[in-house]
Amino acid sequence: MRDFELLRPESAAEASQMLHRHGEESRLLAGGTALLLALRQRLLSPPYVVYLGGVRGLDKISFVEGEGLRIGALTRIADVADHPLVRKHCPMLASMAGQVANPQVRSMATLGGNLCYGDPASDPPTCLIALGASVQVTGTGGDRVIALEDFFTDYYETALAPADIVTEIRVPAFANDASGLYSRFVKTRAEHRPLVGVAIVVRHEGAACRWRRRAVGASTPIPGRLPRAETFLRGKEVSAAVLEEMADIAADEARPVSDFRGTEEFRRDMIRVVVRRLAADVFGIETH
Repeated sequence: MRDFELLRPESAAEASQMLHRHGEESRLLAGGTALLLALRQRLLSPPYVVYLGGVRGLDKISFVEGEGLRIGALTRIADVADHPLVRKHCPMLASMAGQVANPQVRSMATLGGNLCYGDPASDPPTCLIALGASVQVTGTGGDRVIALEDFFTDYYETALAPADIVTEIRVPAFANDASGLYSRFVKTRAEHRPLVGVAIVVRHEGAACRWRRRAVGASTPIPGRLPRAETFLRGKEVSAAVLEEMADIAADEARPVSDFRGTEEFRRDMIRVVVRRLAADVFGIETH
């Protein structure tokens, strides 16, 4: 690791100005689980590191009635998993956060840092896209909000400008008749990065589907929704046969990659399996 100057802003706006001032010679530090590894391996050698740890209020979680959860970008993923407000108002999100990587990573990694890193084989993006989440961003031009399904633009790339800083994640309130689940597939218990991640949120009356959002990630260059599979279920009485057909549509609609962890064909098959099983769990339908 080479020497660098650690800059300690007291606000997100000040941090944005530091990034703007130093440009490509600077990097932002939150939890550090990705950046510190890159620094140790000398994959990055920035002269300036802007540390967000001194910015107050970025690690808070609150719930606004009628709007939903507000999660500060510096909130540790372990805290997302354990926080009573998240468990009460969005148990799907708490459950997902408890599955990320391992306890050591969860206790250091921040939710905002995870999203900004843009790792395609990560759990939070897929889950949050299905939940209709957005991020609040502070930049040199002021504040703005970006829907998370528009946030990821390419492999390890996001819609953030160079001096932009995510300050908050917003998760809309669940409707009373809504339910949702997130599931991941790993090839072995020793793996921490999912090969497939699937999230489903629905509103239904018994087996009748009234509204649905679903997203797939980890196997694709960027996480995203599956509109054809969503449309297929609209207004249908859901059965095991209907879920089989919907899972086939989802697998065909997804665009998985091939790499050393799995071929496109294998990933597509696993998307089909995970989507079918997860949807069956959401609707309470037995499948074989």
